[in-house]
Amino acid sequence: MDIKPILATLTRHRVSALLITLEIALACAVLCNALFMAAARIDLVGLDSGVDEASLATLTLKDCDGCNAADINGRWLELLRRQPGVQAAGVVNSLPFAQRAGVAGITLDPEGKHFGGVPHFYMVDPGALQALALAPVRGRAFTAADHQPIGNFLPANAQVWITRDFAEHLWPGEDPLGKPFWMADSHFSVAGIVDHFAVPNPGRNEGGTAATQWSVIVPVTTDAQSGTYVVRADPRDLPGILRTAVAAAPALVPEALLDHEYSRTLADLRQRYFTQDRAMTRLLLGVCLAMLLVTALGIVGLASFWVQQRTKQIGIRRALGATRRQVLRYFQTENLLLSGAGIVLGMLLAYGGNQALMHYFETARLPLLYLPFGALALFALGQAAVIGPAMRAAAVPPIVATRSA
Repeated sequence: MDIKPILATLTRHRVSALLITLEIALACAVLCNALFMAAARIDLVGLDSGVDEASLATLTLKDCDGCNAADINGRWLELLRRQPGVQAAGVVNSLPFAQRAGVAGITLDPEGKHFGGVPHFYMVDPGALQALALAPVRGRAFTAADHQPIGNFLPANAQVWITRDFAEHLWPGEDPLGKPFWMADSHFSVAGIVDHFAVPNPGRNEGGTAATQWSVIVPVTTDAQSGTYVVRADPRDLPGILRTAVAAAPALVPEALLDHEYSRTLADLRQRYFTQDRAMTRLLLGVCLAMLLVTALGIVGLASFWVQQRTKQIGIRRALGATRRQVLRYFQTENLLLSGAGIVLGMLLAYGGNQALMHYFETARLPLLYLPFGALALFALGQAAVIGPAMRAAAVPPIVATRSA
C-alpha cells in the first residue's frame, strides 16, 4: 500500500497524530520499566534462601548487653534441646529475613586496595550448622578446630564458606577454594562453597538485588556470641516448640527481653519480609494494565473520530473501487505508522528513565530484551484497538458515505 496518502492525511491532523504518538511513547517507556521492576520483585520474592525454612525457627533476645554468653546460651540450648521433636539447636548471629548483624566490607589484599564488596558474615556454632543443614558443594566441611572465639567482631584468622554467587563476584572464572580475603585485620580463607545462603535483608542491602546471596559463613565456638538461637524440628512440631520457648523466656532469662518481632519461624519471617515487595509487584502490574488500557482507549477514540471526519473520503474511495479489505488496511497502516513513531520515541524514554532510576534509586540496568517485548506488545495493542473503528469504516456503503458529505 502507498503510504504517501496516509502521511498526507496525518500531516493535516498534526495535533491528533502527535498526541497519540506521545501517548504510545509514554506507554512504552512506563511499560518496559514497570515490567522490569515487577519481574525483579517477583524474582526477589521467589529467592532461594538456601535452608529449609519450614523446619527452622529463631529466638532472639534484646537488652542483654551484660549477659554472660556461656551461661545464657547454656540455659537456652538446654530448654530447646529437651523439647520433644527438636532435631538440632545452636547459636547464630542472624538468619535470612531476620536482623542483619554482620555486615562488613572486604578486600582481596591485606593493604585494603582491592575492594571486594559488602557481604554478610554469618557466625555459626556447631549446633547452628547442624540445624541449618548447610554443606559445601565444593571444598571441605568444617572441623572442630575451625570453630574459634571471636575477637572484636570476627575471628582473626578463619576458614570460611562463601556462596557461589559471591565467589563468582570476587573471582570470576577462577577456582575460589583456598583464596584469601580480608576484613580490616581479620584474614579469611575459602574452605568451601555453598550453593545458596541469602543475606538477612535481600534486595535491601548495600549491593541491591545483585548481592542477595553475598554471604560468608564463619564457624565460631558456642560461647563466642549469644542472643540469637536457631532450632530445627519437624514442621508440624515447630509452632508448639516455639510457643513453649516464648512462654518460658521471662523465667528462663529474666535479665533479658525476648524480641517477639524476630522470634518466629523462618517461614513467618519470610512472609513478613516480602509483604511490601508483593504489594509493589501488584502495583507495578496494575500500572502496566492501566497504561495499556488508556493507550487502547486513546487509539480507539482517535480512530473513531477520524472515521467520522473522513466519511466522505471513505465513500469516494469505495465508489472508486476500494474494497473493504483495502479500507481496513488503510487504517491499520496508519496506526502502524503512529505506533512505530511512538515506540521509537518510547524506547529512548525507557532507556533514559532507567538511567535516572539507576542514578537516584540504585535499580538494576534495564535488559535490552524488554524493549522489543514492549514494542511488540504496543504494536499488537494498536492493531487490536484500531480494528473496530476500521471495520466500521469499511462497512459504510459507498452511496451512504457520499451523501453524508
